[in-house]
Amino acid sequence: MKYLIESHHTKEECLRELDEVLAKGKDTLNKFYWGCGKGDHTGYAIVDARTENEVRDLIPEFAQRKAKIIELSQFSPDQIKSLH
Repeated sequence: MKYLIESHHTKEECLRELDEVLAKGKDTLNKFYWGCGKGDHTGYAIVDARTENEVRDLIPEFAQRKAKIIELSQFSPDQIKSLH
């Protein structure tokens, strides 16, 4: 399954979020893109995982309550046509 992570944090929490994601390993850090430099204090990632709990483990514990995890899917051309 693919999931979208939106890990929201405040300006004051920003360095803590970055440090805690880095503490999970460089591979975890490399999954995220950050809006912080433009004033959007959110980490974004699209990840492959078996469960939502596996995804949640990528997010610092203090930020998990504010984070959004969305299971993603794709549509084929035939699926889109069938929706009409």
